[in-house]
Amino acid sequence: MRLPLTPVAGALLASPDRSADSRPSSSEERRMTETRENSYTGVFDGSVGFGKKPAVIVIDLIRAYTTPGEAFFAEGVVSAVRESVELLDACRQVGIPVIYTKVLYHPGGADGGLFVRKVPALRKLVAGEPMAEIDPLIPPAPDDLVITKNYPSCFFGTTLASTLFGLGVDTTILIGCSTSGCVRATAIDAIQYGFRVIVPRECVGDRHDGPHDANLFDINAKYGDVLAKAEVIDLVRALAASPARAA
Repeated sequence: MRLPLTPVAGALLASPDRSADSRPSSSEERRMTETRENSYTGVFDGSVGFGKKPAVIVIDLIRAYTTPGEAFFAEGVVSAVRESVELLDACRQVGIPVIYTKVLYHPGGADGGLFVRKVPALRKLVAGEPMAEIDPLIPPAPDDLVITKNYPSCFFGTTLASTLFGLGVDTTILIGCSTSGCVRATAIDAIQYGFRVIVPRECVGDRHDGPHDANLFDINAKYGDVLAKAEVIDLVRALAASPARAA
């Protein structure tokens, strides 16, 4: 069952300041809010479902996001890392592929293009930098792949799509950070490549609840299914126990 997500007050329903003369009455505001919320019903409330061959994509859960004092530190990502331990264990136990991504740049930053100009703090993520390594709470297993990327989507400029196609994957379970950046970008590209998108809500994180909640709402509405972690684990275990998979 997909989690009931609602638009975030102030993130999706905010409107510009109005003068007292032009401001709508409280009853008009209620009608406007109800119309905006209900406008998704019957249009953006479908489900992509869980396929038969999933893979987990662990998006950028590196120490830069989980180390206090670092520019990218986010409590929401720390929580996502903790929540991801159980999910990764469950997936590995039934042989589901796990693919990590991390961001690395040339010291000169040329491979970062305008992205590193827009976000200069990314320039720190170079080979040998401890903060560019995967958080030690969820280390890659020997059979896991680690893909290096330079931009938000895990698909852009990487071998991810061809790897997933080669493995016969039909479903991507996306965990990691940030919800409003790399997770969202990857979700959009995943469905465009023909992969189902599943996002365990507790296993993604961001710097602020506003963009986190708003982007989960949007992913759930348009690109995939945002589910509780427990439900994803149940789906994984049920799939492993199904006669079709055993055959």
